[in-house]
Order: sequence, then C-alpha cells, then structure tokens
Amino acid sequence: MENQYFNLSDYVEQMALLLDLAIKDEYRDEVVANFERIRAIAQLVDSFPLPEDVEVAPVFEP
Repeated sequence: MENQYFNLSDYVEQMALLLDLAIKDEYRDEVVANFERIRAIAQLVDSFPLPEDVEVAPVFEP
C-alpha cells in the first residue's frame, strides 16, 4: 500500500498524545525534521528488492 500524502507533523502530534509525551514547542520542528529523515531512510531500505527465498538470520553475527 502506497500513501503519497502523509503529514508528519500531524503524526508527531498524534503519537505524542498517544504516548502521553510532552514535546516542547521549541523542539517540535526538529522532531518532525528527524521523522522526515527517518522516512527517507526507510523508503531507501524498503525499495531494495529481496528474493523470495531469503530467510531471517536467527542470530546476528558481525
């Protein structure tokens, strides 16, 4: 499902209410900006196709 319109400012406000998290007005713009960065990174990761036979590793070993 692709959603072309997603208002991050509204999302931050709604999640703050849901989590009972007070975000001061002077920090709100930067919180929204960080979520914009997160969305850009997530879109990059999500756009990478994975083969159907890929399985999750049970243990991460660097």
